[in-house]
This record gives sequence, structure tokens and C-alpha cells, in this order.
Amino acid sequence: MNYCFLLPLMLGIPLIWPCFTHQAGSHLRVKRGWMWNQFFVPEEMNKTDYHIGQYKLLGAGAGSIFVIDERTGDIYAIQKLDREERSLYTLRAQVIDSTTGRAVEPESEFVIRVSDINDNEPKFLDEPYEAIVPEMSPEGTLVIQVTATDADDPASGNNARLLYSLLQGQPYFSIEPTTGVIRISSKMDRELQDEYWVIIQAKDMIGLPGALSGTTSVLIKLSDVNDNKPIFKERLYRLTVSESAPTGTSIGRIMAYDNDIGENAEMDYSIEDDSQTFDIITNNETQEGIVILKKKVDFEHQNHYLIRANVKNRHVAEHLMEYHVEASTTFVRVQVEDEDEPPVFLLPYYLFEILEESPHGSFVGMVSATDPDQRKSPIRYSITRSKVFSIDDNGTIITTNPLDREISAWYNLSITATEKYNVQQISAVPVYVQVLNINDHAPEFSEYYDSYVCENAGSGQVIQTISAVDRDESVEDHHFYFNLSVEDTKNSSFIIIDNEELVLAFKKSLSSTYLS
Repeated sequence: MNYCFLLPLMLGIPLIWPCFTHQAGSHLRVKRGWMWNQFFVPEEMNKTDYHIGQYKLLGAGAGSIFVIDERTGDIYAIQKLDREERSLYTLRAQVIDSTTGRAVEPESEFVIRVSDINDNEPKFLDEPYEAIVPEMSPEGTLVIQVTATDADDPASGNNARLLYSLLQGQPYFSIEPTTGVIRISSKMDRELQDEYWVIIQAKDMIGLPGALSGTTSVLIKLSDVNDNKPIFKERLYRLTVSESAPTGTSIGRIMAYDNDIGENAEMDYSIEDDSQTFDIITNNETQEGIVILKKKVDFEHQNHYLIRANVKNRHVAEHLMEYHVEASTTFVRVQVEDEDEPPVFLLPYYLFEILEESPHGSFVGMVSATDPDQRKSPIRYSITRSKVFSIDDNGTIITTNPLDREISAWYNLSITATEKYNVQQISAVPVYVQVLNINDHAPEFSEYYDSYVCENAGSGQVIQTISAVDRDESVEDHHFYFNLSVEDTKNSSFIIIDNEELVLAFKKSLSSTYLS
């Protein structure tokens, strides 16, 4: 074998001396044995050879990694060894009789161990690292633990003993050197900075000279706590509302700002003076305050309002109440806009009386309407579909035709009032006219009477009962008085027995009488 190409490596020297046992008086030769020590070879070495033994080498790695000098028994490593790939090799050695080629002794087993050197740097295997911690957490709060591993032999000195240090992240964070636990060293406000990049270094050999190192980055995010109250940025909001707006109308929005996020930024608005005219509700999506109309407003009654609104967070933990002692407030000025409103009558309806048979142009009554707006437009009046009454621009109602109570005792009129400056503004009011009775009708017999009497009827016999009616109105029942005409009184054969109800009777006997 040409050993010029071998890579000599110090493995160790085996004890291969033969052992003899001898008893006194005995001439028997005792079988000799071989004693092999455990060998050590440094990894990565590529020079110096050691005399081990002789003859033949067997086992895993024999011939490919290790070779033996058949003459001297020296063993050589022909490749670099890596303890992290394989830390020991089990080989077998055998002594061969060079003359016969036979084994002189049975095979003997020995172990070659690869000793460790510090050739591996620490590595962080769980990257990337990310942690979340609440803002304003106190000093000493645990954030996260990072762990590095070193492939070197932990039993070989300090090769795999690690120390952690902080390369970036001071003064807000610190790290425990032996455990890799990161803790908070100073309070942090998310509203100023919401995330931090921390760089951690791990060194083996407990940081001694010649140590190898590895680094990793940790992203630390601050979660929000409710340490900010909502604040109005405007001290005064100006809104407008039309006096014609119905109740429930949204008239404007106000907005408070909260530096917190999510649930911590949810807020509720309210009106401080418990206004009966306005209310404010919260838009849960935009967190705006919506001012709504609770009761209709009237420009002529009050043309502006000043209300005070406040805002507070909806969810506040007990230990954070110190940040929310006093609610933020603002003022809201609401200007009422004047609308052109229709005329307003002084009464909801009018009731007038007039005697029947009053002459043309007789006064019936007067209605009055005014413009509620500031400009006070003149009013023009009219009557809807009436041929009996008319009205002038002063609201005076007069008759245009004679009235007969017996034909119509009541008139239901509709009077309209129209603004001269804006004819679209119209109002109407009902007017009831009662026609009062006068005694302008004589009593009338209720029917035509055609009576007969027998010729032998006796004196005082009732012939006919006659009644009368009067078309005039009377508070009480009508009372009539009946009598015969003067001519009939002198010549008639009949008399009236009752003057309230005409009872016609014989005055004297007749042989034959006919009444018509």
C-alpha cells in the first residue's frame, strides 16, 4: 500500500502485547491474549499518525475511513471526521500469521471515539419569533422565551453552553442570559409606537474568547388597552334644522376622537342638559354622534338652541378608570331655519247665526288668519262653492241671497286664506252658519177636510176634528186658536167646541146639511 496518499490522523496506541500465564513446574504453553484500549481521535485533524497495531482491520469504516498498516499495525484516518455526524466507530482487529496467512488470534473489538471541538454556532430553530404584550405593562412582564441549540457536544467543556444577550431593544426590553426569557424593562405606549424589533444573540462557550454566535429577531407588538378617553376636537358645532322638519329627523353629526382601537374606541354620546327638543345617538360603525329632533321646532317661537353634549367610552375596566374620570364635552348650536308657512286662522272653526229673511248684504260674521312668518304677508279670503254668502279681504262674511230657515237651517262653509306674497300657501277653516227662525208663516190646516153629516144628526154631535200646522220653528209645541169667520158665526149651524183643536159640532138640528 502506498501510504503517501494516506491522511495520517492520531488515533491512539493500542496495547497489543501478548499476555502469558505461567505455573511452576508446568511446561505447557498458555494461549496469549490481546488487550485493546479505547482510542480517541480529534475531529478535523489531518496530520500526525500514531502506531496502533498491526495486521488486519475489520468493521464499519475499515478501508474507507480507516486503514491499517499491515506490517506495522498503524491505523490511519483517510477522511475528516465530523462528530456531529458520527461520534464513534466500532472496529475489529486481528493478527495474521504472515507466513501461513492464518489468524493467530481471534478478532478483537475496539472503539474509536471522535472528540468534540467547537465548530458549530448556536442556531435558533423556531424562527420567526413574534409576541404580543399589552401596552403600559409593568417592568418585569414576561414577553417571550427564545431558545437556541448548539450541535456541539454538551459534555465536552463549554462548547454547547450558551449565553443570551440583547443587541437591539434597549431600554424597553431585557433578556435573561441563561434562559433566553425576554421581559419588559420600561413601560411603553402603543399610541406612540405599536411594535418593536428586538435582536437577540446567543454565544456558546459561555461567551469566552473564540466562542461562536447566532442571532435572531423578535417582533414584539403592543396590544391596546383603554388608556385614552374620547375627546372632542371641536369646542362648538354649528347645525341647522328647518322648522318644518318632522320629529326623528337627523340634523347633523358630531365626532369625538379616541387614540385607542377596536372595542376600546367604542363610545356613547349624550346631551348633558336633558333636552326635550333634541337627542343624540351613536353610529356604532363610524362612532359618530347623530343629533336628532325629538320635538318640532318653531322659528317664530325660538330661532336657535344651544345644547351641551358629552362623550365617554362604552367599555372601561375598573383598573383603568383613572384615565376616564372626566368626560369630554362640547357645545352644539342649532339654528332654526324659517320656512314659508301657510296662514293660520285664529280659531279652529267658526260658528255664526243670522235671522232668516235678512236682506242682501247682511253681516254674518268675520274670520281672521295671519301669516306666521316674519314677513307677515297680507291675506286674501275666499269661500268654496257658495251662492248664498261672500267674503271680502278683511274676512267679513255677508249674505248674497235671502235665507229661508224652512229651506235650509244650516250652512257648512269652507273659508280659504291665501298669502298674497306666495299663493301656494293656503289654509282652510270650517264655518258653520245657523239660520235663525222668524214668524213668517201663518198656520195651515194639515189637510183638506171633506166632511159629511146625517140629516137627523142631533145638536152637539161631533162632526169632524180638524188640526193645523205651522212651518215656523218654535221652542215649545205650537198652540193654535180656532174660530169661525164672522159670517159663519152669524149664519152657521155649526159651532167650535175647542179652540186648540177644531171640533166641529151641530148647533141645531138639520133636515140635511153638507159641510165643505
